[in-house]
Amino acid sequence: MYNKVFLIGNLTRDPELRYTPAGIPVARFTVAVNRPKKDKKDEVDFIPVVAWRRLAEICGEFLKKGRPVAIEGRLQIRSFKSRTGAEATMTEVVADGMQMLGAKPAAAPAAADLPAGRQGVKEKDEEIPF
Repeated sequence: MYNKVFLIGNLTRDPELRYTPAGIPVARFTVAVNRPKKDKKDEVDFIPVVAWRRLAEICGEFLKKGRPVAIEGRLQIRSFKSRTGAEATMTEVVADGMQMLGAKPAAAPAAADLPAGRQGVKEKDEEIPF
């Protein structure tokens, strides 16, 4: 038996990063995945994803709404009692890996945007060690 899921889609909103009472990070987010139809407009599936520990922290820090992402994980179906006391079932992907796709977002200003005298100057922690 094998339970493996691969998703490629866009984030519908920024991940929600929280911590369990034991201090373990957990991130929840939704990935929108297109489902092509032959004679109709594509339909979209919204797949809930949960990431734990260091992967959760990375997702919380780097993933943003609209960003394309590839998720590798397993499908999990769990039952619980809702706030009203009724039995509910939830299906989600538990992420084992994540790859950011698309163009890298601009993190640092271009040299032309730096103040005079700062072009070509690196911060101390950005120096290459060799």
